[in-house]
Amino acid sequence: MKKLYYRSLSFFDIMQSKIAFYPTVLALFGIFFAFFMMYLENLGISKYLLEKAPVLVVDNGNTAMTLLSAFISGLISVIVFSFSMVMLLLSQASSNFSPRLLPGLISDKKHQIILGIYLSTILYNIFILFSVQPTGDKYLIPAFSVLVGVIGTVICLYAFIFFIHNISQSIQISNILKMIYSKSKNRLDEVIEQEGTHLAPFPDSDDWYEYQSEKSGYLQNISYTNMINFSKEHDTQLHFIPFKGNFILNGIPLFRSKIELKKEQVDQVLNNISYAREELVEDNYILGFKQLTEIILKSMSPGINDPGTAINAIDYLTELFALRMKKKDVNVIRRDEMPYLKITTVDFKDLLYQVMVAIRTYCKHDVTINQKLLVMLHYLLQQETYNEDYYDNIKQEATLLLADAKEVITNSVDIERLTNLAETFTFQLNEAAEDE
Repeated sequence: MKKLYYRSLSFFDIMQSKIAFYPTVLALFGIFFAFFMMYLENLGISKYLLEKAPVLVVDNGNTAMTLLSAFISGLISVIVFSFSMVMLLLSQASSNFSPRLLPGLISDKKHQIILGIYLSTILYNIFILFSVQPTGDKYLIPAFSVLVGVIGTVICLYAFIFFIHNISQSIQISNILKMIYSKSKNRLDEVIEQEGTHLAPFPDSDDWYEYQSEKSGYLQNISYTNMINFSKEHDTQLHFIPFKGNFILNGIPLFRSKIELKKEQVDQVLNNISYAREELVEDNYILGFKQLTEIILKSMSPGINDPGTAINAIDYLTELFALRMKKKDVNVIRRDEMPYLKITTVDFKDLLYQVMVAIRTYCKHDVTINQKLLVMLHYLLQQETYNEDYYDNIKQEATLLLADAKEVITNSVDIERLTNLAETFTFQLNEAAEDE
């Protein structure tokens, strides 16, 4: 029973990110609501409405059919246009910014819910249209159901206006950057909050029993609560080896256990690990760093050449790095001060290097970007940190940045300006700070 429950949760988490999830749910709701209205019609709700508010009643079968047919055809046109706008948004975001943005944009619940409202109203009107009896007998006409269809269509029109507004905002790079930053910050705050105070260290797991993955996909989520309960029940500790967000291949080492586990116990651990075929920032804050970095690289490509966007993205990266400096490089999950789980995380040094090496490679010729990066590194040196070694990592990246800039930039004034800027920030640049 637990196995079915865990798999159901994993399946629901994956389905939520699909663009058809909420439209499908709301479409089914529209169908069931139509049958519910037919049931109310059999109880005489239209007759009651005719007696209390006759002005709201459509007592002609041909008129009711004409209205419902017009609503259906009009809403189909609206939904086609809306889907076209979504596809245009995804195409532009992929070509102008980064293909990694697509899963986040597709999983936007606002777009899904609006499309679901369209579908549910269309299906509702279709089923109510079937129940109309154009005999001229007003009691055989589902007057109240037709009124609900009119109200639903009006709601769809207002939803369409909101959709146009929201889609025009979603395509703006400033809003995309803000969305990535907000999701990454929220996730990073959650991870830092879960760490708590550092207590007893997690033991070395090199000689523990190792178990392999039985499927492929991005390591999306691990049920920490269930894994702690499992560890307490079997008197063991678990070390999950791959980074969260990594693509796991079938058969590679996935986790280690302090004690040897039986086959059913291994299956229980594997059932608490969820995989996905796409990456979402809500599940892995590292992806936020990747997306911001790729937006910087894309904006500095010759075809786009938009340094302003790159500078804005660096501002958001600065804030995320400052927050990441408060996090440990080792993620240990505890309960009652006892370490039960160790989750492998990306070190601050590796994260900073991977971001900086990509930007240095493609943007080292641009003086403005180099200046902005030096300002970012100087700001990080002034922030509180969990580990003093982070400061050395930042100074090392400043050294590499200035060294690459000197190799590419030929203008002596620009080189002198960058060097003076670095010296003003009191970076210990060693050879990179020396005059040519």
